[in-house]
Amino acid sequence: MKKGIVVLAVCALVLSLLAGCGSKENGGSEGSGDAGSASFKVGMVTDAGTIDDKSFNQGTWEGIKKAAEELKLDSKYLKPNGTTEAEYTKEIGNLFDAGYKFIVTPGFKFETAIFKSQDKYKDAKFVLIDGAPHNGDGKAVVNDNTVSIFFAEHESGFMAGVATALQLKEGEAGFIGGMEIPPVQKYNWGFQQGVNYANENLGTKISIKKENVIYEGSFDNVAGGGQLAAQMFDRGVNVIFCAAGGVGVGAINEAKTRAAGGKDVWIVGVDVDQYADGVYKDDKSIILTSAMKKIDHAAFDMIKAEQEGKFPGGQTLVFDAKNDGVGIPVENPNLSADTTTKADELFQKLKAGEITVAGEQGSLIK
Repeated sequence: MKKGIVVLAVCALVLSLLAGCGSKENGGSEGSGDAGSASFKVGMVTDAGTIDDKSFNQGTWEGIKKAAEELKLDSKYLKPNGTTEAEYTKEIGNLFDAGYKFIVTPGFKFETAIFKSQDKYKDAKFVLIDGAPHNGDGKAVVNDNTVSIFFAEHESGFMAGVATALQLKEGEAGFIGGMEIPPVQKYNWGFQQGVNYANENLGTKISIKKENVIYEGSFDNVAGGGQLAAQMFDRGVNVIFCAAGGVGVGAINEAKTRAAGGKDVWIVGVDVDQYADGVYKDDKSIILTSAMKKIDHAAFDMIKAEQEGKFPGGQTLVFDAKNDGVGIPVENPNLSADTTTKADELFQKLKAGEITVAGEQGSLIK
C-alpha cells in the first residue's frame, strides 16, 4: 500500500512556540523539517506503559519516527496520566489544539475515545490500531476521517508455532495470555494450529496440554506471569508462547533466571521481536522466536497514504501475511538455518493462500 500525509503550512514562529508543548513526563517530540519550511504534524497518544515498551507504544512510535525522518514532518507523543476514556480524550484534544491533526492511537482501549473524537475534530485524521471506534456497544462506526486497523494474529501465531516445533522437534509447549480478548485468543489458536501442522506434516512431536493454556486476566501483572511460567516449567513445559504484555515480561524473567542456572527453557515473544528482552548472558537469549505484528509498518503506511492523498478513511484494514503485515523475525540466532528456511517456505505458502489458518477456535487441544 502506498500511503501519505496532507501538508499543513505552519510558519516558523508557530513551530517554535509549539516545540515544547509536552513535558518530559508525559510526552516527547521529533522535529524533522527545516526552520521556516512547511511541516506535517503527526501526534500519538500512548496506551498503558512507556514509549519503549517493546510492544504497541514503541512499535507505533517507531513507525511515526520513520515517517518523520523520511517525509520531513513533525511528530509528538503524549502520555496520559491514566487509561480512561476521559484521559485519552484529553490528550487527543491537547494534540489537536497544538496543531497535530493526524493522530495515531495504539490499542483497543482507545475505541470509545476515538468514536467521540472523530466527530468532535472533523478536520483531523485518526488511525486506530487494533481497534474499531464504538460508543461502548461494540458496534463499529468508522468515520471518513478515521481508519481502523487490525492484524491477522492467528497467522503470526501459526508461523511462531511452526518455527517452534521445527526447532525443538519434541517436548511440551504452553501458552500464557493476558486478557481473553480476540487478538490474544487468535495468537493462541494460531500457535496451536502451527504446532499441529508441524506435527502432522513435518515430523515434529510437540504437545500442548489443556492445563498449560492459561489466560492470566491482565496485561500488567509481572509477578503473576513469573509464577505461571514457573508452574508450567515445573510441569515439564519446554517453551511458552506469551501474548500478555507485562505478564509476559514476568514469564521472560522467570525463563532467564532458569536459563542462567543451566535449564533448557524457552519463550516465544509477541507483537515485536523480543530477542533483546530475553538476553540473560552475553548475547544469549531465551526468546526462541516472536509472533510479530508489523505495527510500525501500519503507522508509517497510513501517514504516507495521507501525504499521497490516499488516506483510506472510513475503512477497516487487516494487515496479514498477504501484505507482509505479520510474521516472525527474519533472523534469530536461536533458530537453525534449516528451521528458518522451512519456516520461510511455509510463510510463502501462507502468503499465497496455499495454507489457511483459522481465526477462530478450531481443531485445537482437547
